Amino acid sequence: MKGQEKRIRICYIAGREQEYVRTRTMLKALRKAGFEVGTCIPPDKRFRHYPRLLFRFLVQKRGCDGVIVGFYGALLMPFVRLFSRKPVLFDIHSGTHETMLDWERAKPRSWKSRFFAWMDHWTMNLANRIIIESREHIRIWSERYRVPAGKFEQVFLSADDEVIKPVPVKRRCGDRFLVHFHGEYAPFHGVDVILRAAHLLRDEPVAFQIIGFGTTYESDMALAESLGLNNCRFIRWVPYENLAEALCRADVCLGFFADRPRAHEVFTNKVIEAIAVKKPLITMRSKAVGELLSHGESVFFVEPGDPRSLADGILRLMKDPELSRRIAENGYRQFRKHCTIEAFAARMSEIVRKAADR
Repeated sequence: MKGQEKRIRICYIAGREQEYVRTRTMLKALRKAGFEVGTCIPPDKRFRHYPRLLFRFLVQKRGCDGVIVGFYGALLMPFVRLFSRKPVLFDIHSGTHETMLDWERAKPRSWKSRFFAWMDHWTMNLANRIIIESREHIRIWSERYRVPAGKFEQVFLSADDEVIKPVPVKRRCGDRFLVHFHGEYAPFHGVDVILRAAHLLRDEPVAFQIIGFGTTYESDMALAESLGLNNCRFIRWVPYENLAEALCRADVCLGFFADRPRAHEVFTNKVIEAIAVKKPLITMRSKAVGELLSHGESVFFVEPGDPRSLADGILRLMKDPELSRRIAENGYRQFRKHCTIEAFAARMSEIVRKAADR
């Protein structure tokens, strides 16, 4: 800030812990933008921490110029709005309604589904501005949850490029073409599609490393066993600081593949992390991802929910090193332009200052 101009102070409250990727990148971007940030963050994602979070918020909000409610903050938003008259930005990242439908915690058109949709409508309309990663998401949510499109701010997802970056590594798969996936096994990730593609490629010199644990893990492990997969290595967890090394060992990285409503609307961190380490990315055809990346130039799109399409995409990149190289380089170029912490910080600075001025 120039001269004696007041430094803007932000109170950041979220339902996910410091180590969660979105929490990590948001805080880093806000501080890089020059904001003073006070935090109300739980030690883990369990709801039992919320009363303590809200008590800390009542203390932290004093003297702040604005509030950012981070992921997962839908249950926190009504209390934040009740106790603060400052501008409130909602970094929603993923809606309650779409998440519960994807996790099959509610059936479409059931009373639970209607309740979660109403909850998203209510909490988003409480915010002054809503941060989301794609124009496609804005179009869908504005209509579905009856939120004015003007409330939304489109900001591409980012990765911490001081940690997630190209690094030299030693290969561990011999002559096999290594395919990488990491995630929390959310249903829309389509790990089952990846496993069925691996089965189709069982006679090819292709190996898979699949990192993570989550909702569909048990059913996916049962599927892997039933298919008799011997070309997949499953790893439950790696520290975030070691994720770049795991990505860089691979010849190609995977995004998400389930033909489910949520998959057609979201972006996901794994997409950004793949291009951040300058690796070719394969993911399902998506309007949201298409706002940043182009098929055959900076990403290789395959058909949703189609193991054969994914298997063919992997073989195409394995057999065409020049195409693979071009996708990796152009994807990395898009990352450097739109998805670094610096780019995220610049965009958040613009949004926060505009909200504070109003």
